[in-house]
Amino acid sequence: MPRMKKNPVLIALGKNVSALRSQKYLTQEQLAELSGLDPSYISGIERGVRNPSVLSLTRLANGFETSVSVICTGIGK
Repeated sequence: MPRMKKNPVLIALGKNVSALRSQKYLTQEQLAELSGLDPSYISGIERGVRNPSVLSLTRLANGFETSVSVICTGIGK
């Protein structure tokens, strides 16, 4: 079975989430606790293999104490 090519938008989103998490000195587990999401789901977002819903992005933003727009900065240009 051929591998699916990763979507560049999801890759960019994953890099943003990973960078924000690093800036706040959080582990994936800590971010999961703060956002109410599963650590494996956050890992999938950071790897660009998950396509999070608006609700999940809102939960992440709340966990980061920021806005969805900050998480999505520079995506889709």
